[in-house]
Amino acid sequence: MKVFGLAGYSGAGKTTLIKKLLPALINRGITVSTIKHAHHNFDVDTPGKDSHTHRISGAKEVLVSGGKRWALLHELREEKEPTLDLLIEKITPVDLLLVEGFKHNKHPKLEIYRVENKKDRLINALPNIVALATNGEHDSTIPSFNLQGVEAIADFILKYNGLKSKA
Repeated sequence: MKVFGLAGYSGAGKTTLIKKLLPALINRGITVSTIKHAHHNFDVDTPGKDSHTHRISGAKEVLVSGGKRWALLHELREEKEPTLDLLIEKITPVDLLLVEGFKHNKHPKLEIYRVENKKDRLINALPNIVALATNGEHDSTIPSFNLQGVEAIADFILKYNGLKSKA
């Protein structure tokens, strides 16, 4: 399974790009999963539902299953946040795993840079930035793409990871 990341500051457009990349990659016959890092306390469960009641009552894990999907909720309680490597081990293998966030990890990344954010470029501070997607000038020594160039970005990700279109 190939692991490739999208890194950028909040508001740069990482999720928006992933939303467009997923169909572009899937249409090429590539199986894709994602991991998203959340920097804040989040909850995917709904108060009042049985699964939420099980979890807040102390269950370490609650698996919810239905006819269309299943989800495993794992409460960390006093444990440390798991590493990306540990989370990757929990993913069913696919051709490509896209990782949003986890910018300090070692996997190769596409920097998402939006000029109006007026932030420093990550390429100057982080290793493993292998390409850039921006709405500004492409003055980089690495491959650079317009943020709207989803098909070109998808082609680059496949080529970089040694994957070929199956469609």
